[in-house]
Amino acid sequence: MPTNLLLPDNLADFERRPTTILGETKLVYRAGAGPAVIVLAEMPGISPHVARFARWVRDAGFTVYMPSLFGTDGGVPTADEGAAVFRRACVSAEFRALAAGASSPVTLWLRGLARAAHGECGGPGVGAVGMCFTGNFALTIMLEPSMLAPVVCQPSLPLNDPAGLEISDQELGKIAERLEREDLSVLAYRFSGDAFCRAERFAAYSKALGPRFDGRVLPDPEPADEPRPPFFQQHVPAPHSVVTVDLVDREGEPTLRARDEIIAFFHQRLSTP
Repeated sequence: MPTNLLLPDNLADFERRPTTILGETKLVYRAGAGPAVIVLAEMPGISPHVARFARWVRDAGFTVYMPSLFGTDGGVPTADEGAAVFRRACVSAEFRALAAGASSPVTLWLRGLARAAHGECGGPGVGAVGMCFTGNFALTIMLEPSMLAPVVCQPSLPLNDPAGLEISDQELGKIAERLEREDLSVLAYRFSGDAFCRAERFAAYSKALGPRFDGRVLPDPEPADEPRPPFFQQHVPAPHSVVTVDLVDREGEPTLRARDEIIAFFHQRLSTP
């Protein structure tokens, strides 16, 4: 595993798979063995920090599927380059960055990926982690029956409505019914002072999903020992990324405990009885 997370990561320990679903091909990075877990990158793409988290999941006994949805895979963009990726995603037809009550079209493709990953890996089902821009995607994939373990980290969409949810009411209702019927839950994380994922959003999830939504609010961590990537330094100055950029890799830290809770959640839901 690369030790300097401010340098590009060639992702050489992942298999590169062009994957066609619904007539659209995207590159998916695959590694590991065991039940499938989809890792969805935050802005501005599959960074060394995101890849580090994916490797932790892989090394815990899962097959990781990490689709390339935006940005430069393995890159550490400058602040301006990262902002350009963000702007392109905001106007892309694949995403609904500014619309509450509507799911991003890319989630249809991701549901197909979950179905395909379950077919390849077997087991009870599939897990997923969404982060920031993709945070709610892990929940929307619950419309695919194979998805059993959704983790929603600092969901930031819609950007213009702190209490909005990036999913339609109809889809949210179906997911709420399924969670209750199948005795499932949604694990979610945010920092207490996060300006992009505020308390209003978790309150909206709780209202819609009830006790099936397990929202956990972490205290803002102290500044990390190492500098943050340029995009985060300039555009995301406060703690935001629970299991990537702002994770403090020291025993006893709340963010490290969150990582372990997520992996334990996957083991609980995806292990063969």
